[in-house]
Amino acid sequence: MCNIFLTAAALALVATAAQAGDAANGKTVFARCAICHTVQKGGPNGLGPNLFGVVGRKSASLPTFMYSGALKSSGITWTPDKIKAWVQGPMRMVPGTKMSFAGLSSPKQADDVVAYLSTLK
Repeated sequence: MCNIFLTAAALALVATAAQAGDAANGKTVFARCAICHTVQKGGPNGLGPNLFGVVGRKSASLPTFMYSGALKSSGITWTPDKIKAWVQGPMRMVPGTKMSFAGLSSPKQADDVVAYLSTLK
């Protein structure tokens, strides 16, 4: 019974994190990311991996992209909170990653990008 409650609470937190942002503004902010990342279902990778369906995906799991060893061994599952931390500082989150983006300094913009990525299912 306790496990069911904990699972429900965790899912509610994930939903709340995704709802905290503005997906329309997140799409605008994501334009910076689109220099390297694509978001089309079944689309190709860019300099970075395709991010369609990234929410809930295991890190470094697209077989068509060559990830850094650091990201491969990170064991991350891309929950909204992990994505927010990532977009605010990928190199702080996973030292040794190939992603050279310094990160978004605005927590609001990070929430918005997470909300946008959460719509891509």
